[in-house]
Amino acid sequence: MDFTKHLAKAEEAVRRRNYDFAIDLYRQLLDLDADQEDARRGLRRAALARFEAKKGGKLLRAIGGAMPLTKARAMAKMGRHEAAAKALEDYLAKSPTDEEANLLLGICLEEAGHTRSAKAVYEFLAEVAPKNPEGLKRAGAMFQATGDAPAALEYYERALAIDPRDQDALKARKNLAAEVALSDNRLDRVDHSRQAVANAEETKSLERARRRHLSREELEEERERLEARFAEDAKDRAVMVELADVHDKLGDPEAALDMARRALDYARDDYDLTVRVGTLTGKTIKRRIAKAGKEGDQEAADRAEAELRAHEVEDFRRRVALRPTDAALVLELARRLVETASGDAAAADEALGLLQKLPPEQRLAGDVALLKGRCFQVKGYADLATKELEQALQGTPPGDERGKEILYTLGLLAEEQGDREAARAHFGRVFEVDIAYRDVSERMERLRS
Repeated sequence: MDFTKHLAKAEEAVRRRNYDFAIDLYRQLLDLDADQEDARRGLRRAALARFEAKKGGKLLRAIGGAMPLTKARAMAKMGRHEAAAKALEDYLAKSPTDEEANLLLGICLEEAGHTRSAKAVYEFLAEVAPKNPEGLKRAGAMFQATGDAPAALEYYERALAIDPRDQDALKARKNLAAEVALSDNRLDRVDHSRQAVANAEETKSLERARRRHLSREELEEERERLEARFAEDAKDRAVMVELADVHDKLGDPEAALDMARRALDYARDDYDLTVRVGTLTGKTIKRRIAKAGKEGDQEAADRAEAELRAHEVEDFRRRVALRPTDAALVLELARRLVETASGDAAAADEALGLLQKLPPEQRLAGDVALLKGRCFQVKGYADLATKELEQALQGTPPGDERGKEILYTLGLLAEEQGDREAARAHFGRVFEVDIAYRDVSERMERLRS
């Protein structure tokens, strides 16, 4: 799934100092994919900005955060790292600069396999607690794991400035110094490493691993290298995953999907691979939609769009099957069922069943009530739909996307019941903040006449 638009929306909310909305968006994105580095980093900064904007209340923050922090520590000891990370985020929402909690969050994310998210947390910890050597060392380890040797070396150097005898930092610096020297083509200056890269192919591979962006020529070279490795061992799942990534970057989602599916065949319970296969499948369908549109074949485009909606439902069903207790995932499945319902009572019933089983969670309450309202709308229960939507509207600014959707849907319900005055009032609130929202301008004009 492409989260670019959602991240941009959250960043814009931070710029406008709408910190609560931004934090809610970042948390929802992380519930969908806990290893989103940009979302984790954005959440840290939004929570800190909100914390600094609010004066006083330190004692209340400490009291309010004590329970989730205790809960997080207990879950971390039990090895329930995903749950511990969520509890820590609840605590850090009110105490974002707590060194111990940030460090524990990074450790839990590491243990859960979310390396990029852990890196974002340690990077933030290094900013708010620059004298914490453990945070600096762990930041260095995560930057090294994600291929940024120069940044990793810098963090280890900072840790050694605090404790020059730290053996772990000394050892890491020794090995990293060689990589950094190699990247600058200064092999003669490698003083700290006992290992030298023996041949040009390994050197190129190391260079590629460290760089975030590769040219098309370099990507094609990487593809050839990986295809040669795949020919030698057609069961190497790691190579399949790397090939899928390279094909995707080269703009060939079909080839990427083929490799990702092969890899998934060897690990059916791998959540990350399941997400990748689902995302790539969606890309291939969207490509067909674009092609049909370009060729003017509206019938083919409509079929592909229906296929895409059905795929997204099945994709989230698979994700929920792997993580049935993940409330945000269940919510997303319900959302997609509602979006494909359009009069389909069976889809609305399935969505309602999912929503009604969700445990009460304050940050998801508005979305849950909105989706319940839309389900009741599909089933023709206008009174129940209105009740849920009005509940969802409480505490929701009319200017944000959810607020506009709620008001617009309330307007539709009022129109369906023949209450033109109420419909105009609901549509009018949307019109006041976003004149271009859907067809609200036309509806306002029609209701005025």
